[in-house]
Amino acid sequence: MNDDEPVLLHTEGHVLHITLNRPRALNALTHTMVRGIDEALTRAADDDAVTAVVIAGAGDRGLCAGGDIRSIYEDARAGRRASVDFWRDEYRLNARIARFPKPYVALMDGIVMGGGVGVSAHGDVRVVTERSRVAMPETGIGFVPDVGGTHLLAAAPGELGTHLALTGRAIGAADAVLCGLADHFVPSDRLADLTTALARSAAPAEVTATVRQYATDAPDGELTAHRAWIDHCYAADTVEEIIDRLVDSGVPAAKETAAGLLTASPTALKVTLAAVRRTERLGSLEAALDQEFRVSCRAFTGHDLVEGVRARIIDKDRAPRWSPAELRDVSAADVAGHFEPLGDQELGLAAI
Repeated sequence: MNDDEPVLLHTEGHVLHITLNRPRALNALTHTMVRGIDEALTRAADDDAVTAVVIAGAGDRGLCAGGDIRSIYEDARAGRRASVDFWRDEYRLNARIARFPKPYVALMDGIVMGGGVGVSAHGDVRVVTERSRVAMPETGIGFVPDVGGTHLLAAAPGELGTHLALTGRAIGAADAVLCGLADHFVPSDRLADLTTALARSAAPAEVTATVRQYATDAPDGELTAHRAWIDHCYAADTVEEIIDRLVDSGVPAAKETAAGLLTASPTALKVTLAAVRRTERLGSLEAALDQEFRVSCRAFTGHDLVEGVRARIIDKDRAPRWSPAELRDVSAADVAGHFEPLGDQELGLAAI
């Protein structure tokens, strides 16, 4: 094991540990990392000595803050297509994690956003802590939830998933469990002991039982108290009507949410709402990933992704110049175009 590698692999007992090792970049995923994780899982699936996999992030700030946004920005500005190749492999990895034949334990401590959700929330044993902040914050940079995020959020109770998809809001442990993005709450100071105990789990059936021994009730979340206005407002058919309902609700938190939505990319908001609603009817993660790949490819060649990353990450002026700048100027045809088939460039996971 080379500590300079972006993905560290080591085995304890019968458990393969995968550690994302870019702590200075909040363990943001690169193409090399995606390939490394995929190769490790391929080997582990066929290795009888490995009964479970645990994924975690190096450092104490989080599992993973997402993909390498700067690389995507530079790629798009230069007219290259490396990001499309990255997404193709990343989404295939997300599907592999969901179908992995052995317990896949994700330690979702600290920041878990975007691509970090993709390498964790599709696992079958997902652990959050009091430090967890889980989000799909794509609309704020002119992008749309991907890595299977639309599939996960579409399955959340009521309209909670729609709320999280459009706002990109980060949630804590209890709300992550409520929304189906996590399973167990383990205090962060017990993670080391949990990891040691997992190494003694000789059979797959023992893994979940071991996690439960260290789990406890999470501190109260925030979403349950807001379910009434969230479910009412986000049940509307359009983003414009959702915002109108939020403003007219008489609830201060709802009005604040409306103000926040108006700062996001109008195109990304409308495409995200359509993506979540369409995903509800698709029925499988693979079909959702195929749809997300179409949307991501279209967003990559559009205006708002580059502009959003410039404003939020590169120049940090927090003043993106969206195009179109107003929700009313994003047509139904503009939205529908994001979902058009890609011909021979399709991801094709649902067909496998």
